[in-house]
Parts: sequence; structure tokens; C-alpha cells
Amino acid sequence: MSEGGQRLRRLERRIRLRLDARAALDRALRSLPAVGQIVVAATSAYLLARELLGHELPLVAVTVTIVSLGLARDTTPRRVAETVIGMNIGIAVAALLVQAIGRGAWQIAVILGVTLVVARLLSPSAPFAIAAGVQSMLVAVLPAPDGGVFARSLDGLIGGAVALLVTALIPRFDLLRPRGEIAALYSLLEQATAGMHDALRRGDPAAAELALARSRRTQPLLDEWSRALESARAVAAVSPWLRRQRGVLGAEAQLLTVSDLVTRHVRALARRVEVLTRDGSPRPLLADLLEQAAELLRLLARSRDDDAARYAARAVAAGLAARCAPTSVDGVADQVVIVLLRPLAFDVLVHMGTPPAEARALLPPL
Repeated sequence: MSEGGQRLRRLERRIRLRLDARAALDRALRSLPAVGQIVVAATSAYLLARELLGHELPLVAVTVTIVSLGLARDTTPRRVAETVIGMNIGIAVAALLVQAIGRGAWQIAVILGVTLVVARLLSPSAPFAIAAGVQSMLVAVLPAPDGGVFARSLDGLIGGAVALLVTALIPRFDLLRPRGEIAALYSLLEQATAGMHDALRRGDPAAAELALARSRRTQPLLDEWSRALESARAVAAVSPWLRRQRGVLGAEAQLLTVSDLVTRHVRALARRVEVLTRDGSPRPLLADLLEQAAELLRLLARSRDDDAARYAARAVAAGLAARCAPTSVDGVADQVVIVLLRPLAFDVLVHMGTPPAEARALLPPL
């Protein structure tokens, strides 16, 4: 390899290391709210089991708390409760079986098998069964505490109660931070729509293919946004500190709903434009409509925090709806693009507060 090639490879390695270091630091910083919550909960569960119940080694209380809370961003009170119940079922089943059949290698096999079967009977959730199985093995393998094997059941109940209490009283406030998924989603939607505009204006199949590829990358962002918002709303429903945020989260849920619809419309448009531009013919009228749609998406992205953007988006959506007359272009293939633009304008108008009947009246007759 030439000296220039070696220098290029070294530069690429340095850039990759820097990007990896940034990603690791960002991951650690984003985990700090969850880490703080878990530390407080685990310490509290340990102190309660040790000081209140007199348990010398309240291992189960600590592990139940840590596992049930977890580091996932989409942790909800319901998921915490399910994990707590699963772990406590594992503890109870194992304690009963240890009393009946004792300890040993074959006993471990029986205890684990019975615990997993019971857990699967009680819940379709695989994590529920695994949580029960892990806790049953702690009971089956570790020596019994001074209070007997059922003392661990009390530890499990304390750990679960603390986890649920901390979920409500010390929520992860990062749930309320501006979601990067929203910005990333609308950036992709805008790029896809702008790419369709360029493809139609120049008759460029390559630009249409790129727009289609970008539109297909939107679903993971929608899914992540949905999970994060579900978690935030679930925590806000039980946390006294987040009562004022319930309205904000409700408005965000409405934005998510219309964003899901808009994303579906953009994907359908991208597929149609990709087929349409294969002949290489420019279509300036359709390009103008897609340019207006891209502007609408830019305003919709800002509407969550900007009232002026909401009013502007409503006006742009109304203007786009009024231009969506299929008879304005020749050919069924071209008319299909306009037909696909109509529900996009309609859904945004309804989201912005226009009554459905009024929004429908703005659309030219088919």
C-alpha cells in the first residue's frame, strides 16, 4: 500500500474511534436519569429490608429493584409491575418447592422447569417468565437466610414496592426532553418530499429512488417515538410531579397520530413517483405540488412548539388541498400522484383543527 493510502487508513481509524467515543459518551449521558433512579431505589430497598425486617443480606430486594426498573427508555409502571410480579412468583414457587423437595442438582432442574411453566401459564410475556426463573434460581441455589426461604419473598415484595414507588415519585425526566426521533423523522420526510420534487422537475429516476429509500427509513423512528411517548404518558399518569405535563404529552400524541398518517402518505407518494419518473420526462406541475408538500412538512415539524408554524401549516395545507385537482394533469399515472396528495393535505388540516367537513370541501371534486 502506498504511503498516501496508509495515511488515509490511519485517518479513517482515528475518525472511527472519535465517533465511537462520542457515541459511548452520549449513551452514558442519556442513561444518567435511569442510573440515578435505580441507585436510589436499590439503596432504599436494601435499607428497608435490612433495617425494617432485619435481613442481613437482602440480595433479592436489591435485584428485584434493579431488574424491574432497568435502563430502557420505554420503562412504564405497567412493565415495572409485570416484572415485579414475575420475579415474586419465581421466589414464591421456588420457596415452596425447596421446602417440599430440598436442594440439589435434580431439584434445581425441577424448580426451574416448574417456575417457567407456571410463569408461562400466567403471562404471555417472555421477560416475565425469565424474571421468574432467575429469581427462583437465587432461592434454589443460595443458602436459606435466617428467617427461612420465605424471607426472600418479603425481600421481593419490598423491592417491587420500592421500584413502583420510585417510578412515580422520581420519574426519569429525560422522558420529557425534546425527542430526537421527531426531528429525525421530519428531516427524512422533508428530504424524501424534496427529492420527489427534484425527480419530477428534472425527470430524474435516481433522485426518485433516493427519495423512496429515505421514506423507507422512517418506520424505526416512528416506532421509537411511539414507545418513548407511551412511557412518558404512563409515568405522567401516576407521578404527581408530572401532572402539568399531561396536556403537553396529549398534544404530542396527536402529533404522533398525524405524523404516522403523513409518513404513510409520503411512502405511497415516493413509490408512485419512483415508477412515474422512469420515463425521464419532467413534470413541472407535479413538482410544484411536491415542493408545497415539503414546505407543509417543515411547518408541521415545528408546530409542536410554535403556534405561528401551526397557523402557517394550516394555510399551506389549505392551499395544497385546493390545488389537488386530478384533472389539472393529463394521464392516469400523473393523476394518481395528485390523488395521493389529497389525503396528506386533508389529514394535516384536520390535525390543525379544521372540521373534517370543511377540510373535505377544500378539495376539488374528483
